[in-house]
Amino acid sequence: MSNHQAEPATYQAPHVESPYAGKRLSVREQLAIASFWFGSNFLWGSMLAIVVPAEVARIAPQQKAQLVGVLGGVAAFVALVVPLLAGALSDRCASRFGRRRPYMVAGTAINVLGLALMFFAAESRIFVFFLAAYCIVQLGNNIATAPYSGMIPDLVPENQRGVASGYMALMTQIGTLAGAVITGQLVQDKMFGATYLVIGGVLVLFMSFTVLGVRENPLPEKPPPLRPIPYLKSLWISPKLYPDFAWVWVTRALVMMGFYAVQPFAQYYLADVIRVPNPAEAVGVFIGIVLIGATVSAYVGGVISDRVGRKKVVYVANSIIAAMSLALIFCRTYEQVVVVGILFGIGYGAYISVDWALGTDVLPSKKDAAKDMAVWHVSMVLPQSLSQPVAGYLLAAFGATVAFDPTTREAVYHYTIPGYTALFLLASACFVLGAVLLRNVKKAR
Repeated sequence: MSNHQAEPATYQAPHVESPYAGKRLSVREQLAIASFWFGSNFLWGSMLAIVVPAEVARIAPQQKAQLVGVLGGVAAFVALVVPLLAGALSDRCASRFGRRRPYMVAGTAINVLGLALMFFAAESRIFVFFLAAYCIVQLGNNIATAPYSGMIPDLVPENQRGVASGYMALMTQIGTLAGAVITGQLVQDKMFGATYLVIGGVLVLFMSFTVLGVRENPLPEKPPPLRPIPYLKSLWISPKLYPDFAWVWVTRALVMMGFYAVQPFAQYYLADVIRVPNPAEAVGVFIGIVLIGATVSAYVGGVISDRVGRKKVVYVANSIIAAMSLALIFCRTYEQVVVVGILFGIGYGAYISVDWALGTDVLPSKKDAAKDMAVWHVSMVLPQSLSQPVAGYLLAAFGATVAFDPTTREAVYHYTIPGYTALFLLASACFVLGAVLLRNVKKAR
């Protein structure tokens, strides 16, 4: 018998009336609810493609690819486990300030501490210290954002959740773009202290907008304590009983493996292959270009999928991102990379919007949708733990050339074109396989 069906330890929180029930949310209230998405995505827009690659290159230039992979893999494990527990604990939070806001404040405080420790670790050139500090950032951010994810269903009346999701998407995209562009410039100018101050300041500011700008009603009664082991067991969804959900989970994991095999090394690619003089700034602009393409296609892809079916859109979207991954092998100018980035963003945006809808289409239980979507979230995070270390070692396996920088009087290590070719081939194969295996999904179009 499936644990997913039989688990008796699952806590059903009592109904908590939203303070906004029966009213039309104003623009200010919608922005207050969505603001922390800007702060959190500003953080990750900065960290993943700008700060982490640049700092690891400062700490250990000869091993930067391997260590970026290790860093991403270990930290992703934290991001895998913490949301599953933090979300469940916030469901049981009996604070008079509500269920979500206490975790947001505590998590953000831990996050900012981790940022400060990252700065000192990078200055001291101690990778293990830097890794531990980055895991603290992951810990704090996930303690804050997992409960925060429950705010829209908690507070927003059902007939306004589409609008609320639109504000969330807007804040997510703008936050990621702003983080990449602003910190890309700061890192390029070697202003590392200012970089961490800006990230921490934005995080605290937009957390405050949400925490002070929304109202939460507390739980009417003190709930039973969380039993972690039974709870985690209850998350198991049998692939035998729910094969469609399993196949969609696998295909999404493959696409995420392809994406995270490339993204952490984009800054190195621009420096090593394209030879741009300002790789940190250039990768920030590149991410912005990808996001612009993704924003346009996300809406269009969702509309088209309602008419022709989700799977057909995924086939086309994955074909585009697979082809663009291969195209990066042949790019030699930044202008060529920009064109590829626009097309990649169009394919990726269509995939993300449709993939999310496809996931909801094959959920095992509408009653346990929140818990099942937590399992769905694992398909995005777990691949990071697997693909980033593999990709880092694959890139380094083809060797590096050494050049002397007359400005800094330091040796600069450039990975080779065959190494990046192997990386992009790996990513493209994951994207293609993610489309091919989707054919096994029978009960969704």
